[in-house]
Amino acid sequence: MIDLAVYNTDGKEVDRLKVDESAFGGVVRYSLLKQAVVMYHANKRVGTAATKSRGMVAGSTRKIYRQKGTGFARAGTRRTGKRVGGGVTFAKVARDFSKSMPKKQRKLARDSAILVKLLGSDVVVVDKLSFENPKTKDFVKVLNNLSIDRSCLVAVGDYNENIYKSARNVPKVAVMPAAQLNAGDICSYRKMMFTKEAFLSVMNKTDKAQGPEDS
Repeated sequence: MIDLAVYNTDGKEVDRLKVDESAFGGVVRYSLLKQAVVMYHANKRVGTAATKSRGMVAGSTRKIYRQKGTGFARAGTRRTGKRVGGGVTFAKVARDFSKSMPKKQRKLARDSAILVKLLGSDVVVVDKLSFENPKTKDFVKVLNNLSIDRSCLVAVGDYNENIYKSARNVPKVAVMPAAQLNAGDICSYRKMMFTKEAFLSVMNKTDKAQGPEDS
């Protein structure tokens, strides 16, 4: 059982949560977590780099001069990769680097990523996070009050434009709805900050997904 403190935006403890490891799978599935992170990075690759091979460039296919007796090195067509304007040897072609995982595996990997953060004391829960107006200064003040000085992923319950606008200019900080959390994004940041509402929603959805036979 993990005892998790809940703070207000001033950094004062206002509540505590009892978190059962079984709510996030009980154990960290490192092999599944690695597979999810590899998929996350692979899906960010564009794969549009392409160059022309000797068959794609314009030019005659006739041999420039005879093989022997000229005193020059052997030469083929003007399209060869050794000549200016010729094709590229082993030319690059457009590739699709994307990978996929079953939905259940993605959820298990996400739960393992959150569990790693919980076990490493890298999760901060705030009772409520809201701003009357979008101000980066106010958001940075909240981070300082909660002693967050590393990269941080902020998980919120519902979309709040003021929170997004307040955090978008803070380096190494990202805001994401709890429903869109994934293992790749979680592992890309050192710390995680949940609103209490977002944390409870993730934990409750995980419990329901496991079913009675897994509990």
